[in-house]
Amino acid sequence: MICAVGIIRRALAVCMLLGSVIAAGQGMGPPAVTRATPPPQILNNIEIEQKLNGPVPLDLAFRDENGQAVKLGDYFGKRPVVLALVYYDCPMLCTEVLNGMVSAFSVLKFDIGKEYEVVTVSFDPREKPELARAKKTTYLRRYGRPGAEQGWHFLTGEQPAIAALTKAVGFHYQWDTETQQFAHATALMVLTPQGRIAQYYYGVEYSPKDLRLGMVEASQGHIGTMVDQVLLYCYHYDPRTGKYGAIISRVMQIGGAITVLLLGGFLIAMFKFEPRNKRISSGRAAPRGGR
Repeated sequence: MICAVGIIRRALAVCMLLGSVIAAGQGMGPPAVTRATPPPQILNNIEIEQKLNGPVPLDLAFRDENGQAVKLGDYFGKRPVVLALVYYDCPMLCTEVLNGMVSAFSVLKFDIGKEYEVVTVSFDPREKPELARAKKTTYLRRYGRPGAEQGWHFLTGEQPAIAALTKAVGFHYQWDTETQQFAHATALMVLTPQGRIAQYYYGVEYSPKDLRLGMVEASQGHIGTMVDQVLLYCYHYDPRTGKYGAIISRVMQIGGAITVLLLGGFLIAMFKFEPRNKRISSGRAAPRGGR
């Protein structure tokens, strides 16, 4: 019991500390498009439309970085999946997305290919596996953990498959004829092993803490620790911000439960040792026999 109480106390301390950090950082909603000035009519069609708990079509056909024909469902079934939609020849924003991903993944104690999969899909049908392979080589080198090559996948595909996937996850983008680039917003999606959308994380910098909790929740507790489960009880995913926020009532409930446990343990210890102390005192006070 003492060990469990210690774990819960540490988890509560983390809850309270992270709660104060998140309270200072919240208010961050879905991002505006961060690239330079396409025409207003294009901007009107660029957004991330959340489709939480919606399925992605796992039978979609793509090519992996080695040119092999694959199905999207090949990467589902065992672990949660982090999905990123980029195009590999993007001169600016997509590179920032990939940089943000590898930075967050490098902090996580979870390993790609062991606790979770990463699927990066190009939404430019002109891109081919050679370009995907070059990107994979670059980011695996930056990630630097063995075995990741089996868990981080860089895909290309034809327009029908790309359109079906982007529609399923609510990723709306447009080709800008003036700049000869795609105009798009940015987000990572965490999906369950069954292929349902669990969370969206916006922008180009991603909180390792939020990603970890999202993966634990998406896996239905199949990865992570007891502390993660306590944190998930203390925190709730907010779709508006793409972040986890503290649930004060639950933090207070856990704090109250810990107080009761500690007080109960103290009283039990007192009652347990009190008779012994009385016997020792009585033995010391007993009169000695005559000579």
